Amino acid sequence: MTPTFIPDADPESISSDVAGFGGLLVSTQIPTLEDGSLELGDIKAQSVATLRSLQLALEKAGSGLDHVLHLTIYLTSMADRAAFNEVYCSFFAKPYPVRAAVGISELAVEGMKVEVTAIAAKRAG
Repeated sequence: MTPTFIPDADPESISSDVAGFGGLLVSTQIPTLEDGSLELGDIKAQSVATLRSLQLALEKAGSGLDHVLHLTIYLTSMADRAAFNEVYCSFFAKPYPVRAAVGISELAVEGMKVEVTAIAAKRAG
């Protein structure tokens, strides 16, 4: 099977919003607001923007947060994990997806505190 890609709306981007292979989708999202700008506020604001971006990308690809199988969460400070989890629980319900939280020293843009990569299933039909 040949993978399919949904290009990022940003013409400067060097990656896609969602790549699909069979019934699986892979998406990586950063704290992007609907107008295309970055949310560089506190961890809660960045977490909301990141998970909303993920939600929109998956819906555009025929999936949704309820079909997420795995998340990898990259945080520039593991001290932000509890605040991220609070936001996370407002987007996801039990049973929660398999996930890993990884502490890293920095992300691509100064001030960015969170990035997520998700694997999701497509909706049937």
